[in-house]
Amino acid sequence: MQTDIHPDYHPVIFRDLASGTTFLTRSTVTSAKTETWEDGNEYPLVEVEVSSASHPFYTGKQRIMDSAGRVERFNARFKNFGKSGN
Repeated sequence: MQTDIHPDYHPVIFRDLASGTTFLTRSTVTSAKTETWEDGNEYPLVEVEVSSASHPFYTGKQRIMDSAGRVERFNARFKNFGKSGN
């Protein structure tokens, strides 16, 4: 296996700007901003607009689109399409 070809994999703090939630994980991303975590150590800080803490799919606030009305309109509009009425 080749040496020195992999990026540095280190602890990073991610902050969700929409919900204010922060979590510590490992990543290869870099940042000039730093923040002190609960353990007293300082880690790079990456601010993201959406994470699992604020995304509608993960929070259960996902809006379900009503497609039944669309299907019914389509069928009503094209019910005689392709049929010969003779």
